[in-house]
Amino acid sequence: MAIVGPSSAELAKIAADLGFHFDAADVSAFRALMRGPLDAYAALDQLPDALPHPRHPRLPGAVPALDDNPFGAFARITEITGEKNGTLVGKRIAVKDCVCVAGVPMMNGSSIFEGYVPEIDATIVTRILDAGGTIAGKAANEDYCYSGGSHTNARGPVDNPHRTGFTAGGSSSGSAALVGGGVVDMAIGTDQGGSIRQPASCCGVVGMKATFGLVPCTGNLGMEYSLDHVGPLTRNVADNALLLEVIAGPDGLDSRQANCKVDRYTGDLDVGAKGLRIGLLEETFGLPQSDPRVDAAVRKAVAAFAKLGAEMETVTVPLHRYGGAIWMPRAAEGCLATMFHGNGFGFGPTGVYLPSAMQRQAMWRSQSDRLADTVKLGMLVGEYMSRAYGGRYYGRAHNLARLLSDSYDQAFAGVDILASPTLPFPPPRRPPPNATREEVVSAAFSMTVNTAAFNATGHPSMSMPCGWIDGLPVGLMLTGRRFDERLLYRAAAALELHLAREGITGAETRDRSLPADAKASAA
Repeated sequence: MAIVGPSSAELAKIAADLGFHFDAADVSAFRALMRGPLDAYAALDQLPDALPHPRHPRLPGAVPALDDNPFGAFARITEITGEKNGTLVGKRIAVKDCVCVAGVPMMNGSSIFEGYVPEIDATIVTRILDAGGTIAGKAANEDYCYSGGSHTNARGPVDNPHRTGFTAGGSSSGSAALVGGGVVDMAIGTDQGGSIRQPASCCGVVGMKATFGLVPCTGNLGMEYSLDHVGPLTRNVADNALLLEVIAGPDGLDSRQANCKVDRYTGDLDVGAKGLRIGLLEETFGLPQSDPRVDAAVRKAVAAFAKLGAEMETVTVPLHRYGGAIWMPRAAEGCLATMFHGNGFGFGPTGVYLPSAMQRQAMWRSQSDRLADTVKLGMLVGEYMSRAYGGRYYGRAHNLARLLSDSYDQAFAGVDILASPTLPFPPPRRPPPNATREEVVSAAFSMTVNTAAFNATGHPSMSMPCGWIDGLPVGLMLTGRRFDERLLYRAAAALELHLAREGITGAETRDRSLPADAKASAA
């Protein structure tokens, strides 16, 4: 198509926004000079799209009725079957609604994005289907994934599967609730500050944020290039390792994967914990917001490693206390630049850009009042700091992340795994419908104190259930060396078996299936 170009008035406004002081002659001259570059833009429309094509047939599915949507956790019900053979045959899997499934409408938790239909499958969706898995639906997530609670999705909150009215955690709220409630076998989540591990902790499931770059983000509506992680949520450690085996590894498209090292994550699940060195990360206990019962439950679970033949010690990483501060500029300025000024994909990294999604995302400019207050706050912080300080703190955050990473690596010279509470408190109640703005925002951003630092450094970090308080799960977070997920799964599998034998975990899991009429409507 021909690109018309700006009118004189439009160009004058653009020039003013950029700080140029143009008179009418300047505007006229630059309008003429722009014609050549704009013709080059127009030439792109004569070329085919260079996008991966989906290989597996499917229908668009359906939005479930309220009565057919356990915990409010489905954004959409589907029934997309994969190959007849493979390691995931018989497994029903929910995919977070920020991950593209071709031909299936998505909303990324936001009314602005609702109804958008992507043309591609994310790499991980293709891999799941190639391995024989069934995509059972799109799992609800928080508005633009910008909340650690489960109360900001534009269609309504996601409930904890174990106690009504309590948070499921976020932003992968629906993914964790569907697995924790027994509706699906597995789910895909994303994690920029804890958004796999926090809901895993709240819902009593296993959630892995693998090493940065291990799992391709191609086809994912990300938040910030250097923070984005995609990973599995499952009922048990073995399933988690299995799903990671399917989705991990370079896809030749995501430039984050340059130094990716893949392993067989199910290989050591029965080896046990003997000889492992476990370090309790001192800086994650006894925080001002810590519930002593959570600290005690985590310490008791970690102490069980000694019974399994592991060595135990307390480890201190003083810089961890600044981990959230080091993460914050990337979560504010970085997410603003990528998600909003960069129309969801940003500018610069190589990989698959989805122009239709970028064009839809650009609509936020005329509908920004519809964004959740959590998103607005992040945008305001990012825009102010960028304008007032010219990116100084975003740059410092990246530089300091290297020091933080080195601090953890020094700790890993003496231990194999760092152990800590995933959340410092049990899952809190969701804010009520009449909650104040302050209550809504506080409930969204109080979760990341122990998790966000490992997004800043990219170390693999997983949450697993280790106990119960008032009928709600407690999560233990295990963090390891880069690309050492196999060792984390080995330790977690040994502890999981011990805790189940002791009756500490496993007794309060539920098994729900999707109502037959909802399955039929999806198909």
